[in-house]
Amino acid sequence: MDKIINIDGRKAGEARFDAAIVGGGIIGLSIGWKLLQRGLSVAIFERDQVGSGATRAATGMLAATAEVEPGEDDLLPLTLASQGLWRDFATELEAVSGVSVDYRPEGTMVVALSRDEVDRLRFRHDLQMRLGIKSVWLSGTLAREREPGLRPNVSGAIWCEQDHQVDARLVAKALAKAFVKAGGALFENTKVVSLERQGGKVTGLTTETETYSAGTVVLAAGAWSPELVQGLELPVRPLKGQSIALRMDPRMPALTHIVWTEQIHMAPKGDGRLIIGATVEERGFDKSNTAGGLFALLEAARRVLPGTEELAVDEIWTGFRPTSLDDAPILGEVGIEGLVVATGHHRNGILLAPVTARALSSLIVDGRMDGPETAFTFQRFGKNSDRLTQGL
Repeated sequence: MDKIINIDGRKAGEARFDAAIVGGGIIGLSIGWKLLQRGLSVAIFERDQVGSGATRAATGMLAATAEVEPGEDDLLPLTLASQGLWRDFATELEAVSGVSVDYRPEGTMVVALSRDEVDRLRFRHDLQMRLGIKSVWLSGTLAREREPGLRPNVSGAIWCEQDHQVDARLVAKALAKAFVKAGGALFENTKVVSLERQGGKVTGLTTETETYSAGTVVLAAGAWSPELVQGLELPVRPLKGQSIALRMDPRMPALTHIVWTEQIHMAPKGDGRLIIGATVEERGFDKSNTAGGLFALLEAARRVLPGTEELAVDEIWTGFRPTSLDDAPILGEVGIEGLVVATGHHRNGILLAPVTARALSSLIVDGRMDGPETAFTFQRFGKNSDRLTQGL
């Protein structure tokens, strides 16, 4: 799909939309789909193919329980709220698009091998209990009963029954179909080069060939979001992650649940892939896959699941997490009329897609956000949120 347009026969340059979304990843697509359901005219502009950025690189974990860390008390209500939306979100999306998103409710296991790892995992489990999160401690024996391929020295595990997964690439495909089917205008391979302004208000956007008017512009371009807002210090940066997919025997899969260790996570997919990810590197937009990064992933996988040594390599890739100053999303207004943002989701873009779509559609249509999403506005960064140059 190079360019898909539904604008009632008007020429591209004459089109005006209620909302124009910059970014065709899972966040932009989800927002666009929900805005269409609220009766708005919507266009999405993607510099590459839909879902080709962080969405394509994502493992697809919906792991609000397993991912909780100390100091994330504010983030937890948001991740749990979105996790609670996912099953219905996936069911509706599959029904509308006709595309399976490989929603798998088998649960997630976080394992420990050494004594020190067990102690740290006990601390994590205690944290989950204090926060009221439902999880179960498993002995090494019980963990290996659930996943017989685990190494015998697995000494303990946390079982997170509510942590599920999807195939992020299939979700992007399904969202694109649902968006266009609902009447959205989807522009692929269309880079937005600037935002249009009149009297300090954002009134649309300009691509390399056309200008489009919009009532609201939604900036949802992941790690690339800061490039378009000159004069505004949007605190988002790329955090590089390398991943690898191995090919399992469908008759005897090496793994049937998502398994986490301190170093990696491993996610079996319905098409027979076993995704192993992901490194965490401050390397800007460096796309290279490195020997050191791939070795670290494979060695960490072999350490807990020795059968990976015999699996064929299916694919390797690099992605860029859109990471904010506090590793949490930035949702809503930024002090420029006509512009809202949905970026900075760090490692939780897939998990937070439904709640982000709810938040932005409510803001644009009803003029407000409700629920836990209200804690994640740009204004939380204090003085940084006021750094707008004159004329914006």
